Amino acid sequence: MTATPLPGYSDYLAHFSIDQMVARLDDLQDGLLNAFEACCGRHVRTSHGEVLALIHEDTQGVTHTLTYAELDEQSSKLAGWMVAQGLIEGDRIACMLPRSGALLIAVLATWRIGGVYQPLFTAFGPDAVDYRLSRADAKLVITDHANRYKFDGLSQCPPILAVGGASGEHPHDLDWQAALAHAPMSAEPPRLDPSQPFLQMFTSGTVGKPKGVAVPLSAMTAFALYMELAVDLRGDDRFWNMADPGWAYGLYYAITGPLLLGVTTHFCEAGFSAEGALDFMKRHRITNFAAAPTAYRLMKASGLFDNAHQTLALRAASSAGEPLNTEVVNWVEKSLGCSVMDHYGQTETGMTCNNHHTLDHPKHVGGMGVPLPGYRLAILDAEYNELPAGEPGVLAVNIEHSPAHFFQGYTWQEKNPFVKGYYLTGDVVIRNEDGSFQFAGRDDDIITTAGYRVGPTDVENSVMMHPAVAESAAVGQPDELRGEVIKSYIVLREGYEPSNELAEAIRQQVRERLSAHAFPRVIEFVDELPKTPSGKIQRFKLRAQAAEQASHNK
Repeated sequence: MTATPLPGYSDYLAHFSIDQMVARLDDLQDGLLNAFEACCGRHVRTSHGEVLALIHEDTQGVTHTLTYAELDEQSSKLAGWMVAQGLIEGDRIACMLPRSGALLIAVLATWRIGGVYQPLFTAFGPDAVDYRLSRADAKLVITDHANRYKFDGLSQCPPILAVGGASGEHPHDLDWQAALAHAPMSAEPPRLDPSQPFLQMFTSGTVGKPKGVAVPLSAMTAFALYMELAVDLRGDDRFWNMADPGWAYGLYYAITGPLLLGVTTHFCEAGFSAEGALDFMKRHRITNFAAAPTAYRLMKASGLFDNAHQTLALRAASSAGEPLNTEVVNWVEKSLGCSVMDHYGQTETGMTCNNHHTLDHPKHVGGMGVPLPGYRLAILDAEYNELPAGEPGVLAVNIEHSPAHFFQGYTWQEKNPFVKGYYLTGDVVIRNEDGSFQFAGRDDDIITTAGYRVGPTDVENSVMMHPAVAESAAVGQPDELRGEVIKSYIVLREGYEPSNELAEAIRQQVRERLSAHAFPRVIEFVDELPKTPSGKIQRFKLRAQAAEQASHNK
């Protein structure tokens, strides 16, 4: 059987019109948008209500489903409850729930009232939660009993709607089941200007705290384009994006993207293991899969997938977070029986440069691919001039010629990332002669560990809270499975001595207070940190030192 040839990238661009995608996402055609309508309401109106929106497998292995019609009904009741609580259009509603039907209902209900959904990663500790809630001025928190303690003792905390209801420790919590029994929202979902936000994200900070990213409704167009062109998501796919919806890639492309296309998305509530992933793919006959490179490396290392193509139904795989290497790409094709495409993006922009499954263009192992239609990308030098092919510089979005670009700037103006009509990504990239792009590194101190981007400042501040610590610096240390692990260089206060017990106590403190994914797996006690004459820590020297030590440990 001969494979159907892919359409050429250049030919696609010649006929591309972003207005066509905008029209497809809005059946009301009034120039306004509502995320609930785009992701659910219009599917029900066009007789697709019985299509499964979600297949969710809980930690006990029990499978639960939600059709688009059921999602419509249940989100309407929760939205009716929200309105009765006085929540209004534009309010931030935060949610810390595992991957479950309740999470999807909470997201859609928020959008239904014109609210702004604010994700909270379930691995966050109280410090990370406190900053995000207070910064965004969230009006409601939705969580469950397992995560409820993270909201105790915060500087300010809005009312809490608890899955499982009130408890002895928290008798004033509002009850989820009672909210779902409320009368449905009577008003139609508000029609909003496309520039209005529907998501409130936070990105990693290199200096200072994480920065706010209010994602406008217009971003849905770029999300849908990515799902169609890069991921090749089709109506009959069984799609599983392993990324957690507490972060951008999971929220944008495990929830919003699939729902925009009216496709079924899968949630696996259990934590990652290679054996669990293999069993999940088999049970649910997953055809389209997305994950961070770390997941592929762990699957490969397990040995369980070596002949998996004989029993799996995969036809397409995608990867995002950091470049894939040749060994993993070849392993996926041989063992999983499908091609894997590398994709690049940011919380601020969504995915902007991809090896597209559906388009024919030069594809290089380890490369970023070519711009998503609707974006013009450029490489800039230190004076913000565009560079020719082959010369490294900062990757930038040429805003005037990028109709899919939606980033409006950081929510609280924490930083100005715009210059001369460009958005600066902060990533150092090379454009190849064939028009594809190659990642070269960061021009800042971001650490990428297991697909998560971590700013060093939060880690350093949490380490500094330990009474034994005088100074600290966090960098990424190369790691075969996770890409990088967080390494903390620590100067102790007088009277304290280095020990394994002290290192473990510091690790545990950061794990509990900040996040379970952003703690220093490696700690080295040092007499002093390298600094500039003005006293700024020279992390680049520590990164080089950590890389050298990692190579010696192989």
